[in-house]
Amino acid sequence: MRFTLRQISYFVATAETGSITQASERVNISQPSISSAITALEESYGIQLFIRHHAQGLSLTADGQRFLREARALLLQAEEVETAALVMSSRVAGPVEIGCLSTLFPLVIPELLTVFRQRHEATRATALAGNQTELFEHLRSGRISLLLTYDMAIPPDFEFLPLAPVAPYAFVGAAHPFARRRSVTLRELAYDNFLLLDLPMSRDYFLSLFRQAGVNPNITGRYAYIDVIRSLVGRGEGYSLANAQPKNQSTLDGRKLSYLALEDSLRPLNHGIALFRGMRRTPTAEAFIELCRELLKDKPLPGTR
Repeated sequence: MRFTLRQISYFVATAETGSITQASERVNISQPSISSAITALEESYGIQLFIRHHAQGLSLTADGQRFLREARALLLQAEEVETAALVMSSRVAGPVEIGCLSTLFPLVIPELLTVFRQRHEATRATALAGNQTELFEHLRSGRISLLLTYDMAIPPDFEFLPLAPVAPYAFVGAAHPFARRRSVTLRELAYDNFLLLDLPMSRDYFLSLFRQAGVNPNITGRYAYIDVIRSLVGRGEGYSLANAQPKNQSTLDGRKLSYLALEDSLRPLNHGIALFRGMRRTPTAEAFIELCRELLKDKPLPGTR
């Protein structure tokens, strides 16, 4: 065999990041080691895997793209062999990668990872943030073992284990006329500037709340990051909606926010665990699921009020 799994993993990291520097940071190895591994693969098989762009990173050649598909499959199979051995030994050990919706990630993942690593020192638990659509694909492909998310448009080939309901709420800046109130209706907010969290499925959920209330929002901004919206709301640009209420009621630039309960009769979202039906759960994944139930089942989210 003309290659090692380490060389293959360095190649995949470089292909996915498009940069030897970023690949070096991802796999925690020196840049010369990455370069040497790629050069060894190219020379061993007499193919060019990358096109080198001065000061602009790397891009895959046609051969490199095909090699990447096969390399990913090889690494996945190698991990499955390792996982199978661990399953046979019934030990909670080895790698497990958790996916989490980006808006939930900072509230739940830090505590879950800390507790899990303390209890299971033989594991290598990591977490990946993203939007609902891309995380569903990662779950299907096997890149992640399970997904912490809301019950928004869960596909039929997924299983969803609910943990607790999270009601929607509105938030406004400290100078907003409604800032001193505890609750509000969507009809009262409808004419104000609405800043929409523009993520796949999340946007559909929030817009559905207005349809349930029989009003049309005045959308003046669409943003993919909740902290961007919080900062704009804090500066009086409008209001927005969310589900999990962070304990911190300040924006990243230090401005105060006011959280308002919605008086409308609206369906809350349930946060929980999404799993790909038919995928074998390792003891490590099962242990993480049990921890989620212990810390989150019918309880407030760790980083919320």
